[in-house]
Amino acid sequence: MRLEQPAAARLDWVDVAKGVCIILVVLMHATLGVEKATGQSLSLNHFVDWARPFRMPDFFLISGLFLAARIDRPWRSYLDTKVVHFAYFYVLWLTIQFALKAPGMVAEHGALATFEDYVVSFFVPFGTLWFIYLLAVFFVVSKLLRPVPHWLVLSGAALLHMVAPHSGVFILDEFTSRFVFFYSGYALAPTIFAFADRVRVTPGVFLVAALVAWAAFNTAGVVSGLAFAAGADLLFSYVGIAAVIAFSVLVTTSWFGRALAYCGEHSIAVYLAFTVFMGPARIVLLKLTGGEHATAIALASTFAGIAGALLLAWMVKGTWAGFLFARPERFRLASAREASGSRVPASA
Repeated sequence: MRLEQPAAARLDWVDVAKGVCIILVVLMHATLGVEKATGQSLSLNHFVDWARPFRMPDFFLISGLFLAARIDRPWRSYLDTKVVHFAYFYVLWLTIQFALKAPGMVAEHGALATFEDYVVSFFVPFGTLWFIYLLAVFFVVSKLLRPVPHWLVLSGAALLHMVAPHSGVFILDEFTSRFVFFYSGYALAPTIFAFADRVRVTPGVFLVAALVAWAAFNTAGVVSGLAFAAGADLLFSYVGIAAVIAFSVLVTTSWFGRALAYCGEHSIAVYLAFTVFMGPARIVLLKLTGGEHATAIALASTFAGIAGALLLAWMVKGTWAGFLFARPERFRLASAREASGSRVPASA
């Protein structure tokens, strides 16, 4: 997920890849939500599991892809764009989501318990916002590890991933599981960009054949469970990431690729707001259909979540409500000059 890159500097395939990831994330939550509400397993769940080896690993890898251009900045400027930036949107959307859910939570658990849950969410990431929370942690740790050779950090991160301590402390367990992918994006960025350039000049027929072969490979790993086995899962994740990159390069110039790129360019906005639209859409559709056609409801909820978030981001841009996706100056730690930009939109 690229941050603070000027529009002219954007690489289209990166936005396409982010678009693929955010759509898969929303689809996963929509599917699980409908399954929980109906008590039935959907056929879509097989696709959700199929995407599991590469869905979040690719998202985290892309998030670290442009870190090299920022990591040597002074701490004040770095913390402003890599920690305070995410903290602002985490607190804002945590509060918004809690406000929407508060009536039901208060009715079920009481006002005090609801308030306690809100306070705890500052230490234990709330719902889907855990990704935003964890990114800030990754940026700080990467900065602290700047003097350490890349190969040593990557080796240690891979070992942590394979050991998978499962301590029960959410942020610690997610850190050990995901950091290797984020740091790979940072440390291996030149190799990743070179791979994308190589894919760009590869005949399309060979790319399609390679993607078909990968799909079969990934399917075999998911069905057998090997894709989720400690150690082996890294292979499936990195091969899946390479496949997403190849696919993104392949479709970049098509209308489909441009649609994915638009979603990717605004992926943070979608990530922040999709639940606001997905949840109500699911509830309404379930009531209207009596729970029938659950797969169609999951797909419609996915569309509602993505389209609603994109529409909201477009509607509030440049208005008084722009603070929903663009951090106001008064919430900056560094000056505009120090941060090399007066405002950093959440969708960047």
